[in-house]
Amino acid sequence: MKLKVLKLIGVIVAFLLCFLLHFLYDLAPCFITSVIAPVNESIAEHMKILFGGILFSGVIQKIIVKVKHLPYKNICISNVVAALLSIPIFLVIYMPIYNAIGENLLLTIFLMLLVIIISQIITIFIINIKKDLHMENLAILFVIIIYMVFAVLTYDPPEQSIFMDPITLSYGIKK
Repeated sequence: MKLKVLKLIGVIVAFLLCFLLHFLYDLAPCFITSVIAPVNESIAEHMKILFGGILFSGVIQKIIVKVKHLPYKNICISNVVAALLSIPIFLVIYMPIYNAIGENLLLTIFLMLLVIIISQIITIFIINIKKDLHMENLAILFVIIIYMVFAVLTYDPPEQSIFMDPITLSYGIKK
């Protein structure tokens, strides 16, 4: 399997997972789902969707690489880096548009797809480093730290506009 095919699978899986993650907390409200899925409609909470979609897509790609004995290295760390970078990339593109015209669902979905594609291109650059970066285990630590940050921001968010639910005008998880 060529790397481009693996990355196309990554784009499709990440995009589909974004839809699942959007509704996960509503379907199964608990601490774990509150950390990996949005608990309200704030922009900050929705960054969990993008991060998680790319990250969990990377897990599926890692499984494919292992099962098919593909020669690609750095799958985990490349997807963690791409998932983390997807957040500022999305915000840099999205926030000026949001501030100018407000929420537009189709545009938001298109931008998420665009950022997922960009993230998979980023992973290609990291994977193409022929040297094994020996950071696959560190990737797990990075993910734990990032989800700890998500937990703090879900349960005790700063009162900034990016953390405010525009529907309920509240912050974080409803207590």
